[in-house]
Amino acid sequence: MKDIATKIKDLRNQIDNHNYRYYVMDNPIISDSEYDQIMRELEALEKHNENLITPDSPTQRVGAPPLKEFGTITHREPMLSLANAMSEEEIIAFYIRLEKVLKTQKDIELIGEPKLDGLGVELVYEDNMFVSGSTRGDGIVGENITQNLKTIKAIPLKLRTDLRETPSLLEVRGEVFISTSDFKKLNDTRIKNDLPEFANPRNAAAGSLRQLDSNITAERPLSIYCYEAGEVLGASFNTHLDFLSALKDWGFPVNPEIKLVKTPKKMVEYHKNLEL
Repeated sequence: MKDIATKIKDLRNQIDNHNYRYYVMDNPIISDSEYDQIMRELEALEKHNENLITPDSPTQRVGAPPLKEFGTITHREPMLSLANAMSEEEIIAFYIRLEKVLKTQKDIELIGEPKLDGLGVELVYEDNMFVSGSTRGDGIVGENITQNLKTIKAIPLKLRTDLRETPSLLEVRGEVFISTSDFKKLNDTRIKNDLPEFANPRNAAAGSLRQLDSNITAERPLSIYCYEAGEVLGASFNTHLDFLSALKDWGFPVNPEIKLVKTPKKMVEYHKNLEL
């Protein structure tokens, strides 16, 4: 039994590491078929040794029974919406307000990051384990979509601990979305199966996350980029960039287009380059 338990642990670690290389580092080292072979081997071992199955096993992402309705989760810290700046003048005015609030004339460093059109979610980890996930909702209370979020392979079921220390409590905010290319493939498949097309990627992502049957969610090509913290206990960060680096170390995908900008002019340039 000890040898089997060791083998199961090794297979899980292999899958977790390959997920990390694929979703976080964008540097896979095995093919999809090789990945599937490892997963099938793990599934077979767990099938015959059910007492060794744990909640953080990669095999436990799917298979939960359908829900009758979603419960709710109250966010420890509010999930606020973002304000808009529609022109270069508004960006400059924003910097001026920051200078007044911070009482400084020095260059203020900000993080530029694309705003994705998806569904905002919160992921909660306690003692390194993913324990719950919810929608933004009204910013105070969101829907409990834990089972659906578990089906997204890019979301770690447990934090990586090999690159830096982990907090005892970690709330991570991110955006779940469907890429343009995946959206086209999804609609092409639906057309072939005589199913109605989705209107746009955002509706497809939001609708996929709000399925009462997580097995349906698992069939949708959902991705996530994480960008913000809620409550964190047992870790501190000098800058937002340091926090984003920690997210990657712990196994979360972070948008590769993120950039440190130091002046209003550089922020405008960053925005224009994203539009190209």
